[in-house]
Amino acid sequence: MLADGDRRWCERVTVTFRNSGGTAARTGTVTFATHVIGALGVDWATLVSTRPLPGPIEAGAARTETYTVCVESWRVPLGMRIDTREVTVAGR
Repeated sequence: MLADGDRRWCERVTVTFRNSGGTAARTGTVTFATHVIGALGVDWATLVSTRPLPGPIEAGAARTETYTVCVESWRVPLGMRIDTREVTVAGR
């Protein structure tokens, strides 16, 4: 789920993590691919940011977290916006 942030260069991204493995996921990284979108819908750039995985997530459990994902303000001039389109997770 995506929600606008207080600034055009930020948005709140809600992610549900499901651990389908047989052991707890104790550490890892969440990677966000955030696109800068122009006024006419042109995708100008994709910027990647990472955060720590909220752990531990027990085997068979799910956990929902909301992150505020921001890019540098100068990358999003007036009339443009951001859109986080991909979230990937690498956990251990």
